[in-house]
Amino acid sequence: MKGFTGFPAGKVEITPLPNPFFSELLPAIDDLAELKVTLYCFWLLHRKTGDLRYVTRGELAADSLLLEALRVTGQTPEQALEAGLERAVARGTLLNVTVRHDTGEEHCYFMNTAHGRQIVEHIRRGELRLPDESGPQVRLEAQRPNIFVLYEQNIGLLQPLLADELRDAEQTYPADWIEEAFHIAVENNVRRWSYVRRILERWATEGKDDGTSRRDTEEDRKRYIKGEYGEYIKH
Repeated sequence: MKGFTGFPAGKVEITPLPNPFFSELLPAIDDLAELKVTLYCFWLLHRKTGDLRYVTRGELAADSLLLEALRVTGQTPEQALEAGLERAVARGTLLNVTVRHDTGEEHCYFMNTAHGRQIVEHIRRGELRLPDESGPQVRLEAQRPNIFVLYEQNIGLLQPLLADELRDAEQTYPADWIEEAFHIAVENNVRRWSYVRRILERWATEGKDDGTSRRDTEEDRKRYIKGEYGEYIKH
């Protein structure tokens, strides 16, 4: 472990953190990458000037200091950065706006403050454009939790051996399927990835009824308890 020699004497620049960070966010954040990315965004946004303050994914990915800090999370720094940003957006700490160009896209992150929400709303309504943004290509990124967040919120701490399987599932199945499968697992008190995976596999094989009332019926719950998933249920 690398030692710390202490803060230097004299005047030191301070990065302010709002009190709700300590009272609400800090107790809720249980992922090291999310915590480091969140704190780094506070620091980086504080260093910016002007009314329109945001950080981009490209800017963060090019920051060697941040990548070095993320090297100890059990993932590659790039994977940890992506996961940390996704968790911060899913939690509501950061607001994500995607700017689309002819050459690609860029993710821009605003802090979820009253001013940040106001800026994002102006962008959403087309009343404000980010620099180098060409108009209608900009859109507000859907803030849907990714599969890693869903796993840790509904099942428990993610084991590294499952990461590749979860990533494959996220690429294979629609995001709303994944969310609903986790929801069914929680409803049936079967907090296992194997159960969620088999629900997704069955929907992919047999088709999925997307009726609005079907999922929450007693008949639907019994299907998963008494059917091929019955072995996973503790009666």
